[in-house]
Amino acid sequence: MSQITLDKLPIGQEGIIQQVGSEGILRRRLLDMGLTPRTRVLVRKRAPLGDPLEIYLRGYELTLRASEASEIIILVEAEEK
Repeated sequence: MSQITLDKLPIGQEGIIQQVGSEGILRRRLLDMGLTPRTRVLVRKRAPLGDPLEIYLRGYELTLRASEASEIIILVEAEEK
């Protein structure tokens, strides 16, 4: 298992939110959108230039800026070979 930020998670891969960084209003906004620790997320797609990215969590799709996604630490399980 390894930790990376959400903006680095490849398309089609999922992970579990470990920590939501940032402070103040941005942190509150991310938490209010359902980006809370122990939530499973899947990166669905990215815009052509990589920003924003669309993720799937809790049964809905959410679009985030890469700068917002970089504040979220994800635990990625190693893929079996």
